[in-house]
Amino acid sequence: MQKSVVLAEKPSVARDLARVLNCGKKGNGFLEGDQYIVTWALGHLVTLAEPESYGEQYKTWNLEELPMLPKRLQLVVMKQTNKQFQAVKAQLRRKDVKEIIIATDAGREGELVARWILEKAHVDKPLKRLWISSVTDRAIKEGFAKLKDAKEFEGLYHSAVARSEADWYVGINGTRALTTKFHAQLSCGRVQTPTLAMIAKREKDIQTFKPVPYKQLLVKTDNGMSFQWVDQKTNERRMFDENKAETIAASLKNKSITVADVQTAKKKVPAPKLYDLTELQREANKRYGYSAKETLSTIQRLYEQHKVITYPRTDSSYLSSDMVDTLADRIKACDVQPFRKLVSQLKGVKISSQLPCINDKQVSDHHAIIPTEQSPGPNALSEKETKLYRLIVRRFLANFFPISEFEQTTVQAKASNESFVIKGKRVTIPGWKVVFVDEGSFEEDEGESNLPKVEKGDTLSIKDTQVISGQTKPPERLTEGTLLAAMEKPSAYLESHHKDLAQTLGKTGGIGTVATRADIIEKLLNTHLVEKRDKYLHVTGKGKQLLELVPADLKSPALTAEWEQKLDQIAKGQLNKATFVEDMKTYAADIVQSIKQSEQQFKHDNVTGSPCPECGKMLLEVKSKHGKRRVCQDPGCGYKKNISKTTNARCPKCKKKLELWGEGEGQTFACVCGHREKLSTFQERRKNNQNKKVSKREVNNYMKKQNKQEEFSNNALADALAKLKLDK
Repeated sequence: MQKSVVLAEKPSVARDLARVLNCGKKGNGFLEGDQYIVTWALGHLVTLAEPESYGEQYKTWNLEELPMLPKRLQLVVMKQTNKQFQAVKAQLRRKDVKEIIIATDAGREGELVARWILEKAHVDKPLKRLWISSVTDRAIKEGFAKLKDAKEFEGLYHSAVARSEADWYVGINGTRALTTKFHAQLSCGRVQTPTLAMIAKREKDIQTFKPVPYKQLLVKTDNGMSFQWVDQKTNERRMFDENKAETIAASLKNKSITVADVQTAKKKVPAPKLYDLTELQREANKRYGYSAKETLSTIQRLYEQHKVITYPRTDSSYLSSDMVDTLADRIKACDVQPFRKLVSQLKGVKISSQLPCINDKQVSDHHAIIPTEQSPGPNALSEKETKLYRLIVRRFLANFFPISEFEQTTVQAKASNESFVIKGKRVTIPGWKVVFVDEGSFEEDEGESNLPKVEKGDTLSIKDTQVISGQTKPPERLTEGTLLAAMEKPSAYLESHHKDLAQTLGKTGGIGTVATRADIIEKLLNTHLVEKRDKYLHVTGKGKQLLELVPADLKSPALTAEWEQKLDQIAKGQLNKATFVEDMKTYAADIVQSIKQSEQQFKHDNVTGSPCPECGKMLLEVKSKHGKRRVCQDPGCGYKKNISKTTNARCPKCKKKLELWGEGEGQTFACVCGHREKLSTFQERRKNNQNKKVSKREVNNYMKKQNKQEEFSNNALADALAKLKLDK
């Protein structure tokens, strides 16, 4: 009997597909049934070959050998996943397999994962595509009932290859040229460098900002109203003339104010749009401080493992009309605490394609992130997963409640030939805002509330005047959340605000894609071009210098946005992949030439006083995910040595993670709060704690005693550790 191979991207998804397709027989890297064989990748199994594959001259980094421009880039099987590739290949090439169903993630990268495996396995069999937005049993069954012709997605595949090859040519040539020219580990890329430039521009705007003092004038009346002075021509509420506010305040002494106009307008506020990935990452960063990468990996688990939300890597905040029939079941799946009361209020609500959140024109590959028809099990979600799931559910439910309505009253008044204004707001229909009441978001604007009833011509006695001094504020530093927003709409970060460039950025949806932006930010942090202080992003000395060394146009958001636009054209069949790649090769050659001709110098800002034991050059101290290490400043040398590592051991004082310094018997735990403890002492203390349960009172007494001892005595080792700059 002829069978179909179903190729999934990850084992977890493969298991779900296999269960629905009745594939219960386990094999080496696959699950088999009567009709289907389900196998899986582990993310990418195949990738582009490293430079050394194209010749002996590329095994060492040499500026004179650049640019590297192979005519055709080769594919190689990744060493760490070779075993699974061979297992997949064996199933794909079976004689009883008549067709292959691509069931990798429904997006550009998912298409690349599958097609590269097929190309490297030299398989040429009929292809179909499973294109689903959630991995619930219902979605899988419906997806297999209407499999698509894989030819529909060839443009998406060519776009993915073009993206990958462009990054290879530009990234590898630029990185090797920078590193060998300036003898430092420097990297650049078509998305990461403009992103770095955006953070640097915000820093420059803050540093060059000059605060301007201003004053505002409040006039309080005997009926409790608080009018604010406003410029009659510009409506500006700030006065930049130093003495104007005091002069007006003095002229109002023992005077009255006359109501010149009262206007009441009815306003409607629609529910907030459903989440796309970027908006969810921004919200999670703002509310909970989660990094973009953290949010993405968490909602990926909600999608794959728990199956309670739809495909997360989407740039749409709308739903398509063909989903209307599923919405009632999705609302029903939200009937868990703390949403039960809200879901009960939606019983009998009319669901139609006329809902504002449904717009076929605004949905391309994937719709907004919403709940599936499956509820999470009791205590199934972690704290982080719960928080993000609840954010998604609230936005979803809000879109089925009525529009929120309020009356806004604007009272204009006159006194001493000056204009004053006050605004009030009265909610008439809460509508969707009831969804957020217990969460405390979407509160009324501060200072805007119900006003006492007044009419045109009323005269009110002035009870008091108040002059408020202030200064204009610089823009805030970027957080991960605001950086994601800037990457999505980067027009403000152009050095020159040309309309055509801004238009291009508007059409392309910014720089990078919703699926790659988190990785770009993570890469900037991991390569020490950017660092996070509290929640804010700062460009490091290394990052600032890199921006001076790379060609100017590589820093522009417009350039990478134009590339994304071309990749989209390739996906739609409007542009030839080869044409784009040739342009990228030419651009990579230009970058190399520009770097070769540069007369600038690179200066390390993290040089230690210790020479490299292998080449004699001074070592650099760098942070890694797991602690600190010293590395040779010459990339050609390659010497590195760990000097401290971040452990899971907690400080007994402040409960933060301890760093372990030194080697052998001299190893010592150190905490940023100042606590020091030898490894042997720590191990003994932990052993005693495991053997004997101690009360909180005993722990506190022990710590007080230890603190007193530390106040009056300090051994030589503690003195030495105290001099170390542990915060760098």
